[in-house]
Parts: sequence; C-alpha cells; structure tokens
Amino acid sequence: MDSARPDARSPSWAARAAAGRRLAAAAQDPDVAGLLHRLLLDGQDTAVTQETAEALLERWDVHGLRLVLAALAVADDDTGDHLDVALGNVCHQSDEDLARLKALASVLVSDADPAVSREAREMLRG
Repeated sequence: MDSARPDARSPSWAARAAAGRRLAAAAQDPDVAGLLHRLLLDGQDTAVTQETAEALLERWDVHGLRLVLAALAVADDDTGDHLDVALGNVCHQSDEDLARLKALASVLVSDADPAVSREAREMLRG
C-alpha cells in the first residue's frame, strides 16, 4: 500500500487508477481518505474517478460510500456522471444491492458533513 501513495500523484492515469483501487482498502484512514478524494475528483482522466469510486463502493461500507458522496457533492458534471456510473456498476445490480445501498445511505443522512448528508438524502429519494 505504501507504493500506492506516490502512484496517486503519478502523471500516468493508469498508475493513479491502480493507486485508487489499492488505497480504497484503507478508506477509513484520514490521510488515505484525502488522497482518495483527490483521485475521485481527478481532473485529468475520468477513468481514475470511476476506478477509484468502484473500488470504494465494492467495500460495501459507510467509509467507501461516504467518500463517493463527498466527491459527488462537489464534482463537475462530467466527473459526477462517472461517479454515478460507478454507483450503477456496483450498487444497482440487484434488489439486494439497492437495499444494501439504501441501508448505508440511511446511516449517512446524519453525517457531520452537510454535503454528504444532502447527497445521502438525495440517494434515498431517488
């Protein structure tokens, strides 16, 4: 995982995307969360955004979803579209997946970050 930190800043989109996948395993670590947030909002290649988001969502926990929702709250339209695609790819595959996603979102409705809370409420409405 230590090699993923420098890769998160690599000029190569493929290295950044791979770093996002590896770093997602430690999403609960505040230092790693900051790197993941940057990768989710990668301004150079939306493949980095989508790969990182999918890895975070595949955790199926509050930490991963929280980071994706925080990025979604501030993302431009193009990046937001790729975050939405990642949500669809991972979380909308079955009724069971949708139920799991809604359960996680219901926890985040009361998140201390108002942007995360707002996105969680929107998700539950949708």
